[in-house]
Amino acid sequence: MTLLVTGSTGTIGSQVLAHLQGGGAEVRALTRSPEKAKFPAGVTAVKGDLSDLDSLRAALAGVSTLFLLAPNAADELTQALLALDLAREAGVKGIVYLSVFKGEEYADVPHFTGKYAVERLIAQADLPATVLRPAYFIQNDLRQKDALLTHGVYGMPIGARGISMVDTRDIGEAAARELLRRERSVAPLPRETFALVGPDALNGETMSALWSAVLGREVRYAGDDLVALEQRLKAFGPGWLARHMRLMMRGYQEKGAAASPAELAQTKAVLGRAPRSYRAFAEAAAAQWAKG
Repeated sequence: MTLLVTGSTGTIGSQVLAHLQGGGAEVRALTRSPEKAKFPAGVTAVKGDLSDLDSLRAALAGVSTLFLLAPNAADELTQALLALDLAREAGVKGIVYLSVFKGEEYADVPHFTGKYAVERLIAQADLPATVLRPAYFIQNDLRQKDALLTHGVYGMPIGARGISMVDTRDIGEAAARELLRRERSVAPLPRETFALVGPDALNGETMSALWSAVLGREVRYAGDDLVALEQRLKAFGPGWLARHMRLMMRGYQEKGAAASPAELAQTKAVLGRAPRSYRAFAEAAAAQWAKG
């Protein structure tokens, strides 16, 4: 039983590794810098990168189940497609692919439409894969700390239609459960797709009201200014990524990303329980911030 986890040092990959503990499988973690990586006990750091096919081919040798998380990079689609091709070449019997919620509805957002293209390949090739489709990560809002505490505003321009944000811990747990389920099966299992969503669809106004209640102070919604968002993000990262975020938020404002009862049921099915709520996250974050 050998699993390979890509994206192992990131937010989701680290959660996957944590939830694989005690599962009885040999776990390898792909990383560009094995000497710097700090993984849970029993995890073997393997040097490699999805953009380096020779290193990925070597990392896949002897692997039976793969967790594929392609980075939000300009060549994300190419990396994901080639990784799947090498996995098939290596004889991997199970794959868990991290896609995105409602990827088919946001054709102008590169990160979304690229992941949906990978889903199409998985379907057309009938690969033995679980496709996980997480909504916007709840923990992204840890970046709102200064805006909330210093300025009393919720600054992410998510609009009025609502997003069923998901906790990253639930994503990691769902991925680990699926990896182990596929790894423990004698034969490859059929394809399955699960939405990963939170129990509540929150928008700018309900989010500001929630934070007002949690923090015990007035918090207002900063509004839907996408130009300001792009300019702010360009100060911290590449222009293409800032534009990408602008397009994603425009999609949220125009269409929303609220989960249906059926999609919430999928999340409950893959987790074996109800997903964590945004309020629970906000209360825990506020308590931690209060400690300094």
